[in-house]
Amino acid sequence: MKISMLQKMQLMWLELEVPEFSNPLLFCLLLVSCFIFWKKLGKGDKLNLPPSPPKLPILGNLHQLGKLPHRSLRSLSLKYGPLMLLDIGKNPTLVVSSEKTAREVMTTHDIVFANRPKRTASETFFYGCGDVAFSSYGEYWRQVKKLCVIELLSAQRVRSYQSIRDKEVAVLIGNIRCACHSRASVNIGEMLLGVTNSIISLCVMGRKATGGKDNSEFGQLLRRMTLQFGSFSFADSFPTMAFMDNLTGLTAKLRTTFREIDAYLEQVIEDHSMEHYDEQLDFKDVVHIILELQKNGKLGIELTRDNIKAILLDMFSGGTDTTATTLEWAMAELARDPNAMRKAQKEVRRVVGSKSNVDAEDIDKMAYLKWVIKETLILHPVLPLLIPRETSAEVEFGGYTIPPKTTVLVNAFAIQLDPEVWDSPEKFMPERFVNDSAYFKGQDYKILAFGGGRRACPGVSFALVSAEAVLANLLYWFDWKLPDANPPEELEMTESFGITVSKKTHLRLIPSLFSP
Repeated sequence: MKISMLQKMQLMWLELEVPEFSNPLLFCLLLVSCFIFWKKLGKGDKLNLPPSPPKLPILGNLHQLGKLPHRSLRSLSLKYGPLMLLDIGKNPTLVVSSEKTAREVMTTHDIVFANRPKRTASETFFYGCGDVAFSSYGEYWRQVKKLCVIELLSAQRVRSYQSIRDKEVAVLIGNIRCACHSRASVNIGEMLLGVTNSIISLCVMGRKATGGKDNSEFGQLLRRMTLQFGSFSFADSFPTMAFMDNLTGLTAKLRTTFREIDAYLEQVIEDHSMEHYDEQLDFKDVVHIILELQKNGKLGIELTRDNIKAILLDMFSGGTDTTATTLEWAMAELARDPNAMRKAQKEVRRVVGSKSNVDAEDIDKMAYLKWVIKETLILHPVLPLLIPRETSAEVEFGGYTIPPKTTVLVNAFAIQLDPEVWDSPEKFMPERFVNDSAYFKGQDYKILAFGGGRRACPGVSFALVSAEAVLANLLYWFDWKLPDANPPEELEMTESFGITVSKKTHLRLIPSLFSP
């Protein structure tokens, strides 16, 4: 008959020859220590925790994350189940890897799982987590998200940015058209980062973003920030060893990048504060909107200068690198699958006809194009591990007891590549959506590229409209081929892990002009 650890300790105590204590204080201390120890053991027996892979002393499961944690955690979940409890250093971390459990996290128990853990990078870059994505769940977060949904990223506001999208996409097409004459390859990744940076910066602050000592594009600075988010921090996993971040140079790197970002955003707000706007204008950039609402007392919340900069950085980081990354993966998948490329181009060219431009009404009719983007976000979710959540209380979940202050990672990559969710999930197959209406609604847990539940990304519409406009034009105006003689299926597709998972080596393709 098996006995519990507590019972074993009790038997051992009975077998001990306990000496007589002449000092009552020492005797009391011994009793209190034993009581606390046994109480903890008893609590451990009662907690029904999710299964865990074997741990190492001190490190816990940290060594099992690897360079691409979304893939490593998916492999572990296939062995230990859709709910795993890992120790990442000193942080108990629940990993959620199935559609069913993700739905529970974001619907049934959404409030308990709605908080965010504090991490070094997010606190450094986002002004103590004063933005929407990383702020703690509470009244501040509710008011700031309301501001984004109603004032900054509403359907009407997204439509008002159409002229900016059209103009910047035209610049991109013009640059590629010039490259066609030399018949040389172009760096698609860099070009996509440039156009998405231009679109988002014009929409957010009314001008193209350049900054830094070498006047490099702000988008490159944001790319550096996203990569630094993937750096290991001792302070996050081992708080008592936070000083190690100084020795490794991480603290200095984060602060240097932050200072450059902060200086740029500070100047943007200062410039806007000194400008005067016609309030009747149809188009207003985000900085203008926030400052105008603040001036008229219509924000619903008092925002500091740092709060405003945190919100602006949210929009930059959420709309630049993520959109460019998705488009680069889409073009890479189409380059690897000439049949899918032909289908997408045939649809775009049929819808547009002989017109001189691709307009928003045309894109609304391009079903296959939208399927290509959805399929890309299944195979290459820009946030394969959704922004971590944190339990605010103990909760019974999936048949287990989850303690408070547990970090929660929803592995969108594992869920979207689950054969129980999608047929042949690792194959690029846009046609799967012919009879499947799954979409980024925040309540459909088959596609989690933009999160789900109350903490889903409020910028879904903005991101998709921009991505569709760029991709439609690339497919309409040009034919594309790989620059080397290797078969398309051998195209290098290595990932680089940061906030987003981007293509490690930028995609290069040779464009040739299509004549309608």
